[in-house]
Amino acid sequence: MALTDLKEPLGTPMRQIWKPFRALYFASLMMLIGSGLLSTYLALRLAADHVDSLWVGALMAANYFGLVLGGKIGHRLIARVGHIRAYSACAGIVGAAVLGHGLVDWLPAWIVLRMIVGLGMMCQYMVIESWLNEQADAKQRGVVFSGYMIASYLGLVLGQLILVMHPALGLELLMLVALCFALCLVPVALTRRIHPAPLRPAPMEPRFFIKRVPQSLTTVLGSGLIVGSFYGLAPLYASQQGLTTEQVGLFMGCCIFAGLLVQWPLGWLSDRYDRALLIRCFALALAVCALPLAIMSQVPLEVLFVAGFCCSLVQFCLYPLAVAFSNDHVEGDRRVSLTAMLLVTYGVGASIGPLVAGVLMKLFGSHMLYGFFALFALVLVWRIRPKAVTNLHQVDDAPLHHVAMPDNMTSSPLVACLDPRVDEQVVQDQMQTSPNPDVEPEPELEPVTEGADDEPPSSDFTQARP
Repeated sequence: MALTDLKEPLGTPMRQIWKPFRALYFASLMMLIGSGLLSTYLALRLAADHVDSLWVGALMAANYFGLVLGGKIGHRLIARVGHIRAYSACAGIVGAAVLGHGLVDWLPAWIVLRMIVGLGMMCQYMVIESWLNEQADAKQRGVVFSGYMIASYLGLVLGQLILVMHPALGLELLMLVALCFALCLVPVALTRRIHPAPLRPAPMEPRFFIKRVPQSLTTVLGSGLIVGSFYGLAPLYASQQGLTTEQVGLFMGCCIFAGLLVQWPLGWLSDRYDRALLIRCFALALAVCALPLAIMSQVPLEVLFVAGFCCSLVQFCLYPLAVAFSNDHVEGDRRVSLTAMLLVTYGVGASIGPLVAGVLMKLFGSHMLYGFFALFALVLVWRIRPKAVTNLHQVDDAPLHHVAMPDNMTSSPLVACLDPRVDEQVVQDQMQTSPNPDVEPEPELEPVTEGADDEPPSSDFTQARP
């Protein structure tokens, strides 16, 4: 469902629907301002110190590894101490880890700190999203989710624009990031609303989804490789192109804003055209847009901004399209587990991508970042085959309405609960049928829906939800 298709139930203005969730939106905004600023700051700081791009990629890979690990253990922490205590503890740990970057200059220690930041933030996402799910009326989930998505994207953009106002790469920026994580504590700690229901794990069923939606998982893996490399290494690339700190902030903010801007037309296209064909077309468009930046070792400022904006318009379409495409071929009672599988697959790609792209940049120059984008975009063009889709397990009302999804790991598997297409009672019944959360059932493998030879990596990640 596109944001333009959101209906206001019973004529209620959207701002009135969002009003009860202002505190949670503010907490998300502060978290993403801090996270976005930290990623760009660390890349620019290492670039100023003439550190190899491999280290920059390793830092971003550690962050995504921490996010995936946080999804594995987050529900256990929340079940043990409760939502507010878990959120407060993680926010405090994240703030301390951020300040630790200013106390230690040893890069291996930075990698550990970056992983801790990712792990803690995933636990915070799980608390916020379970709270949103608990309080959102079934008829308002799409509108509530749109507010959460806007707050996430806005936070990422504002984090980049801080560099425009404060270009000096001193410890003040790290203190500002820590300040954001301190402020995100306040609305959750002072809430008077009821606590969300306890989290229970749901089986992720990797073998089932690899057989059922292989092309969707391939797209998600490719999106993780590309977008993870973008967030980690695009600031370094822009810096090595001769941009000042203010210009790097504008470049990153412009590219991330493109990711929000494209969601409206993407929803219109996704609901009207074949989604596998759209994925292939967008992958080809990404390869074409990235080619000038991949070929030219030095790019004029105007070309850099225009080409970078166009690449971002396309690259941020891949994950939402893959989510919609996979949901068309999975029954409603498995869609929460599907979201867990998609996010873990994305996290695997986002952990590998910055490392590989960092090596290429070190060996052949900074412009190899966009060469990496073009290469894997062409791989998606090759691997995504609309004619191989059998529609054997397509749901009755497919294609489902497009739901604009965050395009990076700015959410947890619990975000699927806010999808208005998911039947809440069916999902709750699914949770009750899993008596042993630590043992993953062996699902019966069914005939392939999309194509048998697309096999992204599997994982034993256990998804948690209310």
